[in-house]
Amino acid sequence: MSDRLRLSTLSRVPAASRPRITPGEAGAGIVHLGLGAFFRAHQAVFTEDAMAAAGGDWGIVGVAPRSVTVLEALRAQDNLYSVTTLAAGGRSARVIGSLAGLRHAASDPGAVVALIADPAIRMVTLTVTEKAYRLDPATGRLLLDDDLRGDLETDRPPRTVPGLLIRGLAARRQADGGPIALVSCDNLPANGHLLRGLVDHLAEATALSGWVRENVTCPGTMVDRIVPASTAETLAVARGELGVRDEAALWGEPYRAWIIEDDFPAGRPAWERAGAVLTGDPRPWERLKLRSLNGVHSAVAYLGALAGRKTIADALTLPGMAATMRRFIAEDIAPSFTAPDGVDTVEYGEEVLRRFDNPAMGHRTVQVAMDGSQKLPQRVLHAVRDRRAAGATPRWGALVVAAWMRFVRGVADDGSPLPLDDPLAGVIRARLEKAPDTPPGLVDALLGLDSVFAPELAGDEVVRQLLVDWLTDFDRHGVAATLASAA
Repeated sequence: MSDRLRLSTLSRVPAASRPRITPGEAGAGIVHLGLGAFFRAHQAVFTEDAMAAAGGDWGIVGVAPRSVTVLEALRAQDNLYSVTTLAAGGRSARVIGSLAGLRHAASDPGAVVALIADPAIRMVTLTVTEKAYRLDPATGRLLLDDDLRGDLETDRPPRTVPGLLIRGLAARRQADGGPIALVSCDNLPANGHLLRGLVDHLAEATALSGWVRENVTCPGTMVDRIVPASTAETLAVARGELGVRDEAALWGEPYRAWIIEDDFPAGRPAWERAGAVLTGDPRPWERLKLRSLNGVHSAVAYLGALAGRKTIADALTLPGMAATMRRFIAEDIAPSFTAPDGVDTVEYGEEVLRRFDNPAMGHRTVQVAMDGSQKLPQRVLHAVRDRRAAGATPRWGALVVAAWMRFVRGVADDGSPLPLDDPLAGVIRARLEKAPDTPPGLVDALLGLDSVFAPELAGDEVVRQLLVDWLTDFDRHGVAATLASAA
């Protein structure tokens, strides 16, 4: 008898851990691009809960853009997987059954295009990370590389996420598929607005502008749940909780939030019945989360990794770390934007630090530090820019940027190597090789990355001097000692 999670073994799973809907019963109404851990532990869970509460054919067809690892694991399990919630006081697991199908974009892009054209599909959601949108993180402009040009100017199968979207919309228009919502769930500022601009630009290039304007919406969102990368321990914990083996198991923190702009021309699941907040304007929530949670997360990751700490919770135990993060939140983040009505940014920051302090999560610092060149502008640099525009001196924001600059050198304070997992890794390394190995040399080399640093920051002498000062302290004392005396 097989011990693998699948439809035939669901009866062996404890009743409280089984899906809250009958897997495969609901028809597909959503295509989701990106089969990563966050989507499966967040939007897929909200959608299952919404269908359990209010019904509807809102099953999700999950699309893996490139990698087949997760896709193959899910296919072997009849699209089922589990999410274990890790709290300091215990844990619980549940099997998720909201996936109605799976596709692989790289090997069969035509199937994805056909799905987007299908009138039964009423929205496309995305968690594809910042870099897949092909937008310059410093300016927001579309980056027209050879792959994207090929998607726009030839009839070969699409190779990029924007290419899939615009080909799918063109096919939908031809098939008279009706209106559709495109929903970014990535950590991008004003993600709906950015996706709208991307789609409009693509539509102009492909003579779709009129149809897109009348039939396509791009609601903005804010998403929040900490979902660490799965490990062998994740799978072992899931087996212990479920009684069967789950090769696609995930774990996450108890907290989850989803703020959604309510602009869906073809309907939507009853996400509010699952705890989501539907609003007319999610942008204040986006800024709150990007700066106060994601920015602090990155700060703890860079500083902690440099000081030799493996997890976020462990990094927070460094003397001075929590106090420094509180000053970062209160003095640089909170004054940099207007929080949503009824929300106190400092209090929100305290909740963030409590969430990060959960030792059960095991969230690795180097994982959070990935793709820093793409994340830094939205998470940290926009707050630094806004504080400078107000005439302030963003000391703590500069500390975080300096920590990133030291991190990308690839060496922790104890001499151990640090991975540079970043789409600009080659460019960063080339700049560092040509620069003097001094604080001013490092700062000048990296401020020259115009895809990361907007001109008003790159040419700001106050910011430059702050960065040089922090890096000098790191060189003289190390990150741990610098933090201990900083706040």
